[in-house]
Amino acid sequence: MQECDVDQCQGLILILQSNIMSKRTSVFQRILQAPTLAATLACLLLSAHFLRLGQPGLTTAWAGMAALALSPWAFVRPVLCLALAAGALVWIDTGINLLQFRLAAGLDWLRMAAILGGMSLFTLGSAVLMVRRAGQGAYPFWEERAAPMAAAFLLTAGLLGIVQAMAPLPLLLAERYLPGWGHAEIFLLSLYAAWICGLLLDPHKSPRVRPRIWLFFSVAFFLQLVLGLAGLERMLMTGKLHLPVPALIAAGPIYRGGGFFMAILFGVSALLAGPAWCSHLCYIGAWDDQASRRSGRRPKPMTRTAWAVRAAIAAFAFLAAWLMRQLGVPVGVAVWSAAAFGLAGVGVMLLLSRRRGSMVHCTTYCPMGLAANLLGKLSPWRLRIDKDCGHCGKCAAACRYGALDGSAFTRGKPGLSCSLCGDCLPRCPHGFIRYSFPGVSSTTARAAFLVAMSVLHATFLGVARM
Repeated sequence: MQECDVDQCQGLILILQSNIMSKRTSVFQRILQAPTLAATLACLLLSAHFLRLGQPGLTTAWAGMAALALSPWAFVRPVLCLALAAGALVWIDTGINLLQFRLAAGLDWLRMAAILGGMSLFTLGSAVLMVRRAGQGAYPFWEERAAPMAAAFLLTAGLLGIVQAMAPLPLLLAERYLPGWGHAEIFLLSLYAAWICGLLLDPHKSPRVRPRIWLFFSVAFFLQLVLGLAGLERMLMTGKLHLPVPALIAAGPIYRGGGFFMAILFGVSALLAGPAWCSHLCYIGAWDDQASRRSGRRPKPMTRTAWAVRAAIAAFAFLAAWLMRQLGVPVGVAVWSAAAFGLAGVGVMLLLSRRRGSMVHCTTYCPMGLAANLLGKLSPWRLRIDKDCGHCGKCAAACRYGALDGSAFTRGKPGLSCSLCGDCLPRCPHGFIRYSFPGVSSTTARAAFLVAMSVLHATFLGVARM
């Protein structure tokens, strides 16, 4: 009996050893594939090039691209294709500049031109290998999500690259504390955008993932504020304190007569993503979301008077800011008034949102929530309810914005307070609720929307601070 047990154990050990060796072999085989090796080497050569130029941010970014080339993620393939094509242009531009210098100085140029020409051809050839079928086989993981994740990576890198190049002052924290390292932060934020886009694309995980990444954004935002107040002034946008009250996005410039950065950022994001600013990007809204979830109750629809109340509150906040400016009210008084307004909003979360299970602060109290809902009418993103819907109400149990009352099913669309959060989609057993965008299918519309939100989320994470 004991000999039998020993033989069984030895057999299991042999099976485990063979499985481990086969996995190791498959990993090494994938790494040793021509597209992977060529892309990794091309990225490392570009990293070395920028190291020689004394640009640590780009050095780190290209080293990160080399590491990505060894990963199994399918989105890496299209990213590497475009990155390596851009890298070939870097070698060509470098060669042209050196050629002009050597010709002007009367120096030999043929050897240099041959080396840099070979580098550009090798880098471009690496991109071509990625396009071929062998490149596709090297990156099998999440292949069905590759295009949206790649789009999220590239768009985030492009947006933050424009910010890095054109902003009148350094906005990225890496650039503020370590000049020259901004592109390293851009790479990390782009990778983060691709990752969260991949998570959100899973319709069943999205209702759990979205609140978490939204809360993470809020924590990062307020952590920078706390550190700024503690003496690290570079954590603040301009080194001057601005209260983190959403209403001040509009009321602040009305009172000051200037300082429109956050207002412009809000307006652009609301036009691009509609009212989804309220469910993905608002640094206070994440608190209201968490407060409503603490109740454990089924969310209740908005009351009939909610719209009148929120319109009155918005008018009061903006009119008060204008009157304070006209009357020359001191800054200290204005700040304390804004602080009182913000604290009242926190009270609404604690007293009402927790009791009702719905986001009362966002749907009834916050003036910028109303602004986002109205600007959302200019955005092409929509949620639609098919006419075949049986009105079972399961989706309403997930809506914390009170947008799915009885009239919503008759109209075929959620109410104005809808923030396009998408929490209701997996609750519908027949898929009768869907995203829509003119000219594309609902599947494409949802993927494009999540790309947009992932890009805005990662970009805001990099540049949005008080």
